Amino acid sequence: MRDFSADIKDLQRRLDEASSYLTIDDTRERLAVLEAEIADPALWDDQNRAKQLNAEYADLKDDLTVFDGLTDQIADLDVLHELARDEDDETQEPEIESTVTAVSAELDRLELRSLFTGEHDDSDCIVQINAKDGGVDAQDFAEMLLRMYERWCERRGFSINLNGVSEGQEAGIMSAEVTISGRYADGLMTAERGTHRLVRIGPFDNQGRRQTSFAAVQVWPMLDDADDELDDADIRMEVFRASGAGGQHVNKTSSAVRLIHEPTGLVASSQEERSQLQNRERAMARLTAMIAAKAEEDRQAELDSIAGKQARVGWGSQIRSYVMQPYQMVKDLRTEIETSNVSGVLDGDIDEFVEGYLQWRRAQGDDDAD
Repeated sequence: MRDFSADIKDLQRRLDEASSYLTIDDTRERLAVLEAEIADPALWDDQNRAKQLNAEYADLKDDLTVFDGLTDQIADLDVLHELARDEDDETQEPEIESTVTAVSAELDRLELRSLFTGEHDDSDCIVQINAKDGGVDAQDFAEMLLRMYERWCERRGFSINLNGVSEGQEAGIMSAEVTISGRYADGLMTAERGTHRLVRIGPFDNQGRRQTSFAAVQVWPMLDDADDELDDADIRMEVFRASGAGGQHVNKTSSAVRLIHEPTGLVASSQEERSQLQNRERAMARLTAMIAAKAEEDRQAELDSIAGKQARVGWGSQIRSYVMQPYQMVKDLRTEIETSNVSGVLDGDIDEFVEGYLQWRRAQGDDDAD
């Protein structure tokens, strides 16, 4: 009978670490408070607060359910292992081994939570994709990235809502803005912030030459408490027809709204509603959140500068290359993670890159602390 003692001991060690980064004791106390607040019928007099508390409760309840389930699994596994060893029952080995593998995989997913250290990592986020150098090829690439994130959201069970899109001159898109909703959406999508580079035989080049094009991705947390009023004199509004990527018009009236904040150059859009007024309100809420997030980033950058910290790879920096010809490769230039499965990545299989970035970011922070 194989001895699994070391495997089970390691699983227990990882679970104990999870108890720390999930703050399990604090979570149990907070859940008790939330249960009392949610049970109060008067809570729904303030619907926004009610929604926030219910969302917090659901997230914390999920953490506890997963943690308690793993606790029970490891305890049962330990008992089964001891009984099998006492009786030298080799027939139990396959079940013990499969359980060790399953629990380890669940802990792998749980340990991703420990990588979220940002204040707004658990927020929804606004994502903007802009075609850069490369003409029509870059516009096509921008649409490819939009599709990649749509597929990625489907894989993770996140919702993705198209706020606005500017179609390309011949193909693809000039720009797009989406809101991604799901737990840790902002924390995960920070891995995508920066400039993406595509190398391929240009489908729009009659001479079949290899083309290099670029698209930029920016990510902003959707801050619920971003309630600072903006000066209308600083905001320029543009209206346009709502449409989907690829030229599929949503409606035939110019009800979609794009707001440009002149002092910062930030832009927010909305085309979800049929009413121009409602779209303006939605766009204004996003713009306010983006400006608040930028103010936080600027303050942190100033503190980092005073502390002498090196700037991270981020907005305006090339982060990843997608090479389709003369060979197949996607490579992250920060983490050195790469794969030859370009089609899989462009179909939304980007978790390896996202999680690799989060691990790299934590390692960079550890290096700063040394």
